[in-house]
Amino acid sequence: MANEDTATAPKPFGEGDGTNVTLEAVYDIPVQISVVLGRTSMQVSQLLKLGRGAVIELDRKVGEAIDIYVNNRLIARGEVVVIEDRIGVTMTEIIKPDKV
Repeated sequence: MANEDTATAPKPFGEGDGTNVTLEAVYDIPVQISVVLGRTSMQVSQLLKLGRGAVIELDRKVGEAIDIYVNNRLIARGEVVVIEDRIGVTMTEIIKPDKV
């Protein structure tokens, strides 16, 4: 006779539901990650006039969250971090997908 506690305990994803699905099947799929610091628009003539050291004003303020995209889909917001001589991003907010 089975113990009632184990009979009603939830099973791990893919176990006992007939699908035998594991997440390992998607581990090697490459994805494109983009980090958007900000945006601006300008005419091509303005763009061609830019030189070394030119500053382009973006639509974000210092300290404002940046957008993190995976395969062109917004998935999170975060902030820029510097570790030794490298620039990175830390996620501060996960974006829930819109319900369709």
